[in-house]
Amino acid sequence: MKFTFISQQTNTVSLKSFLTDQGISKHLYNEMKHTAAAFIVNGQIVDATVQINYHDQVTINLPPEVDNPQVATSYQPLEIVYEDSNWLVIDKPAYLSSVPGPNNPLDTVVNRVKGHLKNQKEVNLVPHIITRLDRDTQGLMLVAKHRLANIWANQQLADRQIKKFYYALVAGTLVDDHGIIDQPIGRVGQQVARQVTTTGQTARTEYWVLQRFSQFTLVKVQLHTGRTHQIRVHFAYLGHPLVGDHLYGGPLNYGYEYQALEAYYLEFQDDFTHKKQHFELPERLVKNGKKMH
Repeated sequence: MKFTFISQQTNTVSLKSFLTDQGISKHLYNEMKHTAAAFIVNGQIVDATVQINYHDQVTINLPPEVDNPQVATSYQPLEIVYEDSNWLVIDKPAYLSSVPGPNNPLDTVVNRVKGHLKNQKEVNLVPHIITRLDRDTQGLMLVAKHRLANIWANQQLADRQIKKFYYALVAGTLVDDHGIIDQPIGRVGQQVARQVTTTGQTARTEYWVLQRFSQFTLVKVQLHTGRTHQIRVHFAYLGHPLVGDHLYGGPLNYGYEYQALEAYYLEFQDDFTHKKQHFELPERLVKNGKKMH
């Protein structure tokens, strides 16, 4: 795959320095050094010793990633919300894991995306999950289709520039219309469930009440950090666990056998087009439940 950059630096710099500024890692740069015709400057194939001047046009030939045959291919369906040559946005159903693991190595989002890429006859068959969801959480996930997209998206994650909002149904009635839960989350022993603990990692969850019912509350949630089970842990800490969340003590009598949580909004900067991309799903939690009112 070819990608082109225009140098805006007024001083002369090395090719390595220029590409580092574009987010190319040292490992990837060293790999490209040993690839034929990896670097093209102003239409001419060059080697890695070239110097880059102001307004030079620099093109890189990104070598395809080596497919891991141990990652199984699944041809089960994907609900695709958006796709181009760099990104894939999907609507993940509940009960589908994001990545392969000992309990499910064959049919996860990664396996299904790999099958989709094969059907599309893509050169790169290594999906990069950017916004991972728990197995039982439904909603929008962002997948990078190659390494450069992965590098740029992960930098946005590190800079907290990717916006994600969730709908959640929590048990009981939340009194405040808006709140911020700022409590550290960590693991206690070998337990699967996380807890609010003074020795945990910083975790910050913001919420807005959308609708109150007799036995539960519909909230909009934004994560300001990305800890495992963060939304579930924080609302359980408040005494309002998510409906259907058996791991954290949520009520199971509203038709949900998994936590009532949906990643409904996703926004990120598409660094290839220099435009914001945003996607939104309708609220489905209340209507999908039973005996909710």
